Amino acid sequence: MDTLSQKTTNVNRVTATKEWVVVDATDQVLGRLCTKVAKLLRGKYKPNFTPHVDCGDNVIIVNADKIVLTGNKMTDRTYLTYSGYPGGQKEHTPASIIAKKNGYEKLLRKVVKGMLPKNKLASQLLTNLYIYEGSEHKHEAQSPKTIDINNYK
Repeated sequence: MDTLSQKTTNVNRVTATKEWVVVDATDQVLGRLCTKVAKLLRGKYKPNFTPHVDCGDNVIIVNADKIVLTGNKMTDRTYLTYSGYPGGQKEHTPASIIAKKNGYEKLLRKVVKGMLPKNKLASQLLTNLYIYEGSEHKHEAQSPKTIDINNYK
């Protein structure tokens, strides 16, 4: 066997095969759903995954208002924000985030963002995430395929 004949292929922005997928969040646990969505956004389920390139799929999450948090996480878990000023640190619980306008979208986006790498690529990957609280979305023109997120590890 000739070892020089095997080549590693790197994907770039032009050769990346991006797809549109729809994920139904009905009765899904928040953290487990978001880990799989973060992997879809990065492209880790694809055989030609390249860490420094946006080669993941465009993900549409529908029925975001039907997610589940197990145990007492709705009131006990806290997310911290800091404004940069003295005394500017604030605590938010998932219940307080959901109570605001577009709360489920903000909560899901915050959790997925925490599971992406902390660099410029993460903000670019987050633009490929679309979250809707109802079952309707406005991306029918892209002809997205519906996937069962439970089939992914």
